[in-house]
Amino acid sequence: MALSRAERCLALLLRLLSRVCLALLGLVTPAPPRAVPPPRRELLLLPARELAARLRAREVTCVEVVEAYVERIREVNPLINAVVKDRFEEALQEARQVDKLLSEGPDDDYLEKFPFLGVPITVKEAFCLHGMPNTSGLVNRRNVIATSDATVVSRLKQAGAIPLGMTNCSELCMWYESSNRIYGRTNNPYDLQRIAGGSSGGEGSVLAAACSVIGVGSDIGGSIRMPAFFNGIFGHKPTTGVVPNDGQFPNAQGVRTSFLCTGPMCRYAEDLEPMLRVMAGPGVNKLKLDEKVSLEKIKFLCMDHDGGSIFVSPVDKEILQAQKKVVEHLESDLGVQVQRVAIHKMKYSFQIWSAMMSSADDDGQEAQLFTDLLGDHGKPVWPLWELVKWLVGMSSHTLPAIALGLTEKLMKLNPGGNAKLVSMGKSLQEEMEALLGRDGVLLYPSHPTIAPRHNSPICMPFNFAYTAIFNVLGLPVTQCPLGLSSEGLPLGIQLVAASHNDHLTLAVARYLEKAFGGWVLPGKA
Repeated sequence: MALSRAERCLALLLRLLSRVCLALLGLVTPAPPRAVPPPRRELLLLPARELAARLRAREVTCVEVVEAYVERIREVNPLINAVVKDRFEEALQEARQVDKLLSEGPDDDYLEKFPFLGVPITVKEAFCLHGMPNTSGLVNRRNVIATSDATVVSRLKQAGAIPLGMTNCSELCMWYESSNRIYGRTNNPYDLQRIAGGSSGGEGSVLAAACSVIGVGSDIGGSIRMPAFFNGIFGHKPTTGVVPNDGQFPNAQGVRTSFLCTGPMCRYAEDLEPMLRVMAGPGVNKLKLDEKVSLEKIKFLCMDHDGGSIFVSPVDKEILQAQKKVVEHLESDLGVQVQRVAIHKMKYSFQIWSAMMSSADDDGQEAQLFTDLLGDHGKPVWPLWELVKWLVGMSSHTLPAIALGLTEKLMKLNPGGNAKLVSMGKSLQEEMEALLGRDGVLLYPSHPTIAPRHNSPICMPFNFAYTAIFNVLGLPVTQCPLGLSSEGLPLGIQLVAASHNDHLTLAVARYLEKAFGGWVLPGKA
């Protein structure tokens, strides 16, 4: 699909503006890189499954575990601003109840009902957790307190997990830096001058800083996977329709219900599958998690970049080098042949995602306007007026949210082009499903750049296309860390499979964790 002359001119203008913007930001002398201090307690370094086992064996009390995490949050949260509302007293009370239950010596059959008994958890603030704020960073909702639990939160609590608090997100969960007018900005624990990603950036930061064991995120354009990548942890966007999205704001409507996914985030690959089982509930039967995976029989595919989209930054050399090492390791260790592919339509990932997000569903229901969401059931926001107000410091919205509102208006100006892009997206979906088949896993960059400095995303606003395309394709994707860059920042890769083949990407993530070390302590150096 060739770009029109107007589209090429617009793209070149955007590229020029991006370079000017980055150049201006570069004039500001950045502070020296500073990471959070590494955790001192061994308790903070255990996977959820091992921690749950130690609690059941009464090798440690639940109160000790919760107190250790509370102490850690109090130590580093002033640096990263990831936990925006805590519930420490309630968590300690629940920990005492767990210790009391375990002291009574319940049998193993009973305890199997609670796979995460006593395990601390954090929750993205966009989800409902009873008694906690549920604003999604929108000033209009600053007084909203949840009166119930989101479905996935309820299921994790029923499995024994203990929520410690709520974590930060971008305004209305639609930007890849977690910053808003209520809670401020979240920092990356590996370098406080860098972004934590978005919209589940608070979760990514809090987990990487060893302030929580497991976390709940949501993803409509990469909001689990970008924070997982920037913070060097694991995240999984499940196959569409497996995990319920109920109880979060904003929830998807119309066609977007097929694109929004709720999923697990954690430091250790082994915790992804048990989390997914609990969060999915009966929906887990749609997957094949009980199937044994033979890694040697997987058809591995590799794509180094999207084909050269003019809207997106080139892929960083260190990201390409990390992906190359994965390919070399798979071929030498498993004896497989990794097939390099070039999927032409991936070059239009941003355009496809934007068009499909704005399209009507099969019943003709139009997608909800972002400007309506910004108004939160009141008057819709007028983006141009908000931009004027922002320039004089009078807007209650962030610049990325205002810019998204403007972009939404522009998308409506070309319905014919959007229809072609939606058709291209559906064609790409069929192509990907056929290419991956029952046994395929695609290796694909998580993002064009390593965690950028604060405010930089506004200069390269469409880089999220590397993750967003898989939302509209409905494919399962696991984000896997691959060590640190020369600057001490996380590297990683996306593992993609055909629909309902989540078990393949989860298995490969566990394998790569052993091969490349997985999560690395921030501040270790």
